[in-house]
Amino acid sequence: MSSPRRKILAIVDDSPVILKAARDILKDAYDVFTMMSGVKLFQFLELSQQLPDMILLDVVMPPPDGYAVIEGLKKDARFADIPVIFLTSKSGVESEIKGLSLGAVDYIAKPFSPPLLLMRLELQLKLLEQQQELKYLNRNLNRLVNDKVRTIFGLQRTILTTIGDLVEFRDDITGGHVERTGTMLQLFVTELRERGIHGDTLGGLDVTLLRESSKLHDVGKIAIRDSILLKPGRLTPEEFEEMKSHAGIGEDIIIRIQQESEESDFLNHAKIMAGAHHERWDGAGYPRQLSGGDIPLLGRLMAFADVYDALISKRPYKEALPHEQVLDIMNKESGRQFDPSLMDAFIASADRFHQQFSKVGRTG
Repeated sequence: MSSPRRKILAIVDDSPVILKAARDILKDAYDVFTMMSGVKLFQFLELSQQLPDMILLDVVMPPPDGYAVIEGLKKDARFADIPVIFLTSKSGVESEIKGLSLGAVDYIAKPFSPPLLLMRLELQLKLLEQQQELKYLNRNLNRLVNDKVRTIFGLQRTILTTIGDLVEFRDDITGGHVERTGTMLQLFVTELRERGIHGDTLGGLDVTLLRESSKLHDVGKIAIRDSILLKPGRLTPEEFEEMKSHAGIGEDIIIRIQQESEESDFLNHAKIMAGAHHERWDGAGYPRQLSGGDIPLLGRLMAFADVYDALISKRPYKEALPHEQVLDIMNKESGRQFDPSLMDAFIASADRFHQQFSKVGRTG
């Protein structure tokens, strides 16, 4: 087992007598370096491989005096944390207050007694060790707390995305819809960023988080009757009205979860997409009949992904449409169902999506 490292002291005083006396008192307990000016101190610090644990600094010296030296130390981030004890023959409260206000940790009067000097140094070095230990504990406590928070948030997201998966398992007619729309949305946002469109809103978004949030866009379908949700054919007008309610219900579900959760961005994104992905640019959508720029941006983006996937997917009442035909249909709805300023970027991202899925055998 190696012995503890000896503490390093730097002593600065313009009196050779004081330097020798201090060195003789301290050399058995510490590694002592002496210098006769503040200039020499800074030269020593610049060249030293191991900074001193403590600086003992005379106040009254030829320029720079001790006050100027400590000001220079505190302005340099490399040296600012080295504790400084003033050695001084000056007496008076004003002198001590000035030194302490500049950052000194203690004052020792000259001429000093050996026992007092050793005791004061030992005390200050113990305080320094305790401060360093507290900093270490705080850093580790913060890390532990952050790890715990990440674990809790991760668990919350897992539960919430599992709810989205359960909706999809229940609505087996649209199997894979949640994953595909999430991928489509991620590609869409990436394309918009590359084009500098809505950079003020999309620039700071975590696209991976956004993709996970999108899994809850149809969570309101939990409340829709099986006879409607699983009907192998077109819905009657009355049934369609009930189906339309899933947007508002989904938004309400997420709001209730928000009231009991510390999550923020994840649920805010999910709430917007759940409540607004069936709104239309021309105001003929639901549940609020919003139009144009009044529709939240994430709702407008989710609408593109949702409709695209519905059209390329096979349903009991329709066949899957080819990718090119889907884009043609959606392009004709630009300015009616969809935000026209987003259409070109959507088409580009849909092409990337189609290329990815066609490589793994997806048709449509």
